[in-house]
Amino acid sequence: MGTHDFENTITQIRKITWIGVAVNLSLAAIKFVVGTVGASQAVIADAFHSLSDLTTDFAVLFGVKIWSAPPDDDHPYGHRRFEALITTAIGLALAAVAVGLGYRALINIRNAQIAQTSWIAILGPTLSIVFKEILYRWTMVVGTRMHSTAVIANAWHHRSDALSSLPALIAVAASSINPDWAFVDRIGALIISVFILKVALDIVRPPLSELTDSGASAKDRDLIVNIASNIRGVQDVHAVRTRKFGSKLHVDLHILVDPEISVRSGHDISEEVKKELIRKGPGILDVVVHLEPDDRT
Repeated sequence: MGTHDFENTITQIRKITWIGVAVNLSLAAIKFVVGTVGASQAVIADAFHSLSDLTTDFAVLFGVKIWSAPPDDDHPYGHRRFEALITTAIGLALAAVAVGLGYRALINIRNAQIAQTSWIAILGPTLSIVFKEILYRWTMVVGTRMHSTAVIANAWHHRSDALSSLPALIAVAASSINPDWAFVDRIGALIISVFILKVALDIVRPPLSELTDSGASAKDRDLIVNIASNIRGVQDVHAVRTRKFGSKLHVDLHILVDPEISVRSGHDISEEVKKELIRKGPGILDVVVHLEPDDRT
């Protein structure tokens, strides 16, 4: 990645993330006020969910310059592992919020003195559904274009805020219509917490897989072998190893060639294998090709 691309990546990611900060602050404030005035615990829970998005926004803002930096002497393979760490932190922060909100909902659902919510509380989740869905789509476009798992995780954080407002909306409406249904507000808060926890687990799983050096899927490995095997001069492919690195793969493989060809010819075949794998392979960042003579005959 050149200097221009490096700075452009940072600029685009920071721009969409700062927009997220502004939206999250505004929505959290609105939901907290109308949730308090309207006596809706589900809407107040939704407000804390919006505040939790701020944590992940700032993690992305401070981390993007680190994980986007080019390789150096201390990190010859680049800094993309830092993105995996930040993505994991985003997921864990979200899980902590889910557990806290769920616990509070379970404790308060037994409370017989549940105040009926008022219609003003419906304003918070309604605005959240609209603005956070827009923010999700915008952030996802940037994250996909930049191949950033942390930005994509942050986009899902926005989507979770939008979708979690749906049970809050239903809870407020039910409680406002009939005082006997006021307990629905607590159930809505519990549903929100379960949904947030599910999103958190989905966010954490890929970076944890990367940090534990998981390889490509069987389908991707088969594709890698197929591409390499179809290069002219390659007589066999074996010992294929892969390692996830951010949204990309590092590939290490051995190829067998005619033992009578020149070193130059063998090198050219290796370079062609590398070029074709990066061009046609499943998101491959780099390839190490080990050249071996085919002595099977």
